[in-house]
Amino acid sequence: MGPTAVGKTEIAVNLSKKLDIEVISCDSMQVYKGMRLISAAPKALIRKELKHHLVAELPAQKEYSVANFIEKSKRIIKGIHKKGKIPVFVGGSGLYMKALMDGIFIGPAADNRLRAQLYKQAKKYGRNYLYDRLKTIDPVAAAKIHPANIRKIIRAIEVFKLTKTPISILQKDTEGILKGFNVYIFGLNLKRQNLYQRIDERVEEMFKKGLIGEIKKLLRKRLSKTANQAIGIDEMRGYLEARYDLNEAKRLMKRNSRHFAKRQLTWFRKESRIKWINVDNKSHKKVAEIILRSIPNNN
Repeated sequence: MGPTAVGKTEIAVNLSKKLDIEVISCDSMQVYKGMRLISAAPKALIRKELKHHLVAELPAQKEYSVANFIEKSKRIIKGIHKKGKIPVFVGGSGLYMKALMDGIFIGPAADNRLRAQLYKQAKKYGRNYLYDRLKTIDPVAAAKIHPANIRKIIRAIEVFKLTKTPISILQKDTEGILKGFNVYIFGLNLKRQNLYQRIDERVEEMFKKGLIGEIKKLLRKRLSKTANQAIGIDEMRGYLEARYDLNEAKRLMKRNSRHFAKRQLTWFRKESRIKWINVDNKSHKKVAEIILRSIPNNN
């Protein structure tokens, strides 16, 4: 794991020279086709050398969620293990990582008619009406939800109505891969100024390699909500609509990428299970060696 531009892919490639691995992308954008530059997805040559899963697999018009990621990942893990290989997740999504480790409650699909009824009741009788109702059917869930969070209150009532089981009980049944496998989590980091320099250089490289053309193709389609959140989409849309010049588009991309990296690191620092490796002044090969030495029975 690690922030954008820290060198995760290159280190995974070096790791593959010592371990028989396949990579599973832990990234919400690399899964999309036609977004190689904007998502900094591994090049085709790298994917030919080292098998990557969940890279360039979905059309950009389709939604992709943490639930999709978990479902696909568990199936891929089984396939990799059947080959006698080791699955290695590579990416920067802290949410995806935590959900994979600890499990996530997915629950029944939304019932739009039921939700509309509940929202109507909330509007008619006030939000406390539904909150008091939740306290009756699921006091444990109600204690964890703020009375003003109408969305979560309605979801908890919806789950109870659809399953006849309190959501607080169903959430206990979630299971992540920590219960079935030996899992080692490594976090890669750089000094902030070095990381920001890499981000700026990566953005410049994206433009040299044809980012404008890639974005133009993407914007001809109706992008999914997920794909539309990729850093670069809004920034380049403004340039293509002549709201500002190319230099401003680049500046916005660099700034927003730096902000994203900062948010990633904030998330990761809450995770005590990560073993951190500072990659400043270390080759990709050296970092891979550090990871290998940190895995029990692999020295």
